[in-house]
Amino acid sequence: METLLQIQKISGGYHKENIIKDVSLDIRAGDFIGIIGPNGCGKTTLLRLITRILLLKSGHIYFKKQNILKMDLKELCRNIALVSQEEPANFSFTVMDIVLMGRIPHLKRLQFETQKDIEIAAASLSLTDAFHLKEKRIDELSAGERQRVALARALAQEPTLLFLDEPTSHLDIGHQIQVLDLLKRLNRNNNLTVAMVLHDLNLASAYCNRIALFNNGSLFKEGNPQEVLTYQNIEAVYKTVVLVNKNPVTGKPNVVLVPGEHNAH
Repeated sequence: METLLQIQKISGGYHKENIIKDVSLDIRAGDFIGIIGPNGCGKTTLLRLITRILLLKSGHIYFKKQNILKMDLKELCRNIALVSQEEPANFSFTVMDIVLMGRIPHLKRLQFETQKDIEIAAASLSLTDAFHLKEKRIDELSAGERQRVALARALAQEPTLLFLDEPTSHLDIGHQIQVLDLLKRLNRNNNLTVAMVLHDLNLASAYCNRIALFNNGSLFKEGNPQEVLTYQNIEAVYKTVVLVNKNPVTGKPNVVLVPGEHNAH
C-alpha cells in the first residue's frame, strides 16, 4: 500500500511547550489506524498538528509526498477532514447548513451550493443516521446527535483521509458500533483511509488494522493489535494491571481491567 501521509520527526504543542516530541509515523492508503494512549499523552495535539490547526515547531508532514504546509488550505481540506472531540453548538444553524459547510472546499469564492452539493450533504446525513435531523437547529441536539452531524459534515468533504478525535465518546454502545461499522464500510468500499483517537482499547482492537500507542508525547509502540495490545505494553503506559486474552468473535486481543481489590501487585 502506498504511503498517504508521512510524519517525519515532528514536534509541537502550545506556546513554548512541546506536547508532541520527535514523532515519526506513516499512514498508508487503506489504513484504519487507532491512536491510543493515556490522557495528556498528545493524541489530540497530533491531529491538530497534522491538520494545521497548530503550527509545527520542527519536522515535516507530507500528504502524497507534498508538504502540507505548502498546500493550499482548500486543497488540504478536499483531501483531509477532521471530526473534533468537541464540536461547537452555541449557534443556531440548521443541521443541513452545518453539513453543507463540508462542501466549502469544493466551491469557488462566493459560489453558492449546487444541487449536487445538497445531494452529497443529504447522503452524508443518511449515512450517519441523521437525515431526520436536517431541519433541526444544532443547538437543539444532544451531544450524540451533534457528533453524528459532525461526522456527516466531514463525509460531505469527500476526503481521502479522515481523522476523528474520540468519535464514540458521547454515543451509547448501539451508536458506537453503528458509527464504527459505517467507518469500516467506507474504509473498505469507498477507499477512505481512517485514523482515529480512541480511549476504548477493545474498540481499537476490534476495528483497527494498525494501532499507534502514545506515551508522554512520543510514539511508544506501533503495529497491528496483536503487537501493540500486550499486557506488558498496556501496563507500562497506563500504569494499571490488565489481562489480555483473545476475543472469541474477532480473534483480536481483548483487554480485561483488573479492579484494584483484585490486584495482586
